[in-house]
Amino acid sequence: MITEKWDILDENGTPTGKTAFRGRQFLKSGEFHLVVHIWIFSPDGKILIQRRSETKPLMPGEWAATGGAAISGENSFSAASRELAEELGIFSTRKTLKKAFRIKRRNSLLDVWLICSDVPIDKLTLQESEVAEAKWVSLEELKKMISNGNFHNYGSEYFKRVFEKIEENRKVAFYKK
Repeated sequence: MITEKWDILDENGTPTGKTAFRGRQFLKSGEFHLVVHIWIFSPDGKILIQRRSETKPLMPGEWAATGGAAISGENSFSAASRELAEELGIFSTRKTLKKAFRIKRRNSLLDVWLICSDVPIDKLTLQESEVAEAKWVSLEELKKMISNGNFHNYGSEYFKRVFEKIEENRKVAFYKK
């Protein structure tokens, strides 16, 4: 297994010139690596979610957001675009993939991205090592999954912001049709 190499960033997201290998070293206080989440929503308000592979060391078998860590040399957009294509077979451009917000966590800067799509499940190309299955759910179904522990809980403030941004962007996508 190849270990991912990450760029070490400062709290503002500026590369420090140092790198780290995933799982081989701990980041010090004030050092961050870039993580991306991509939320796929349809014009009619459905959200595409995925269940992680049972073989994943972190959160195996959990329903979660699409995403992962940026590898050395990637910016946030290229990491989000790569993860989306690798995990689900959905291709994006700077015009279709929109950055919603950034959250600073203990040792990561998490950028949340949005894309509007209505791709049918049978047209997805799932990366078996990462994704066990995917499905479209309503916002109400997703909220129920979060509350009953069937979807990874990233925190109430995170979901509040994600749901607000999806709704804002869904309205824009709806009116562009």
